[in-house]
Parts: sequence; structure tokens; C-alpha cells
Amino acid sequence: MTRAIPAEERLILALDVPTAGEARAIVTGLGDTVRFYKIGLELMMGGEYFALLDWLTARDNKVFVDLKFFDIPATVAAAVRNLSGRGATFCTVHGNDAMMEAAAEAAGDGLDILAVTVLTSLDRGDMDDLGFEADIGRVVLSRAKRALALGCAGVVSSGLEVEALREAVGDELIAVCPGIRPGLNRPADDQKRAVDIEQAFDLGADYLVIGRPIRTAPDPAAAAAAIQQRIAAKFA
Repeated sequence: MTRAIPAEERLILALDVPTAGEARAIVTGLGDTVRFYKIGLELMMGGEYFALLDWLTARDNKVFVDLKFFDIPATVAAAVRNLSGRGATFCTVHGNDAMMEAAAEAAGDGLDILAVTVLTSLDRGDMDDLGFEADIGRVVLSRAKRALALGCAGVVSSGLEVEALREAVGDELIAVCPGIRPGLNRPADDQKRAVDIEQAFDLGADYLVIGRPIRTAPDPAAAAAAIQQRIAAKFA
């Protein structure tokens, strides 16, 4: 079953820039080519984070707050309660069962909690360094099943693991996939488990998070429009 999501909202643009001013300039330049934006830690530390969130929602954009809450459950719950009502659509938690459950219980109407499974910047060697003996696919599936049981709306996962996730939990969880690279000839970067646009949707992704391939393009609006055309073709 394909989740009923407007095709133009399936692209989430990662505003991974140092300042709110730079973020606003990108959004303004993109115009109507992007409807959904992710704002994360870099912008949080640059100041004006919530002013930017308010500015985006006032423009009728959807916002993904990607701060990966990780703290004692009471603090995670308090942070989520403070965020609820600000107009964000998604926020992330990157903790254990108690943290995920606290976040899910504290989320108000309209705010969906996404559990981070395994960062797309990590590969098998990195997992070994962190002390995880299970392979990445097993870790992702375990966290996805627990996230669903604990009340989370979805997960953040590489597209490489989404097919197995769908087989295990069906369409109940929203699958948001970062590490998307529009072409096979991609530059070297910190995404080690990347997939292409059509591949991600074929495997079961609901939303794709894309940053540098749009932000650093010679014409970001044209790059975003081209990706939107590819997404629209998949769901025509």
C-alpha cells in the first residue's frame, strides 16, 4: 500500500547551513519547488532556530525538526512537549526504549516522532567500533519494531534497509530516508549507505531527505524541480 502523501511533499530539503539567514535565502531561492524542510543541530547552534521554524511554517512549509533527542526520558518528554504546538511535522529521537516511549507520549497532535535507527554515515566498520556485533540490517529492524510498539510514528533509515523493514512491520511506520543521491556518479561525502531516488521509493520509502545535491547545484531551484519531476513520475 502506498501512503497517501502529496508527491511534492515527499522531498525534504536538508537546510544544513550555519545561519538562519543562509537558510532563508535558500528557501526563498527555491520558491515553490520544495514544500518540506529539515532543520537540525547546525542551525540550532547558529541562533534563531525557532524564529526560522516559525518563518517556515508561516510560509505553509512543513518542517522536520531533526535534533535527535537523547537524554533521560523525563527531559526528552519535556523537550517534545515544548516543541509541540510550534507547527513542526516530524522530530527525531535517538535513544533507547524509554526515551522513544517518553517522546511518543509527550507529542501533541500534529507532531510525529521518528526514531533514528542507524545513521546513514555509519557502515559495518563503524558499528564494530561502537561495539555492535549485529549487522546493520538487524539493528535497524530491531529498532523499527520497538519504535512501532512504543508509539513512534516512523523511523529514519537508509533506503537500503527499508525493504526488509516493510516486510517486517508493513506500512504502519513512516519511513524517512536520508543519504539520497540523485545519480550514481556522486561525489565523495559522509554518506556511506546511500541510494538513488527511484531505488528508495521502490524499496518502500515515504520521504527522501536530500541536501547537498540541491544546495550545491549551480541552479538549486532547477535541481529541486528535476527531482520533483522524478518523484511525481514514480507516483503518477
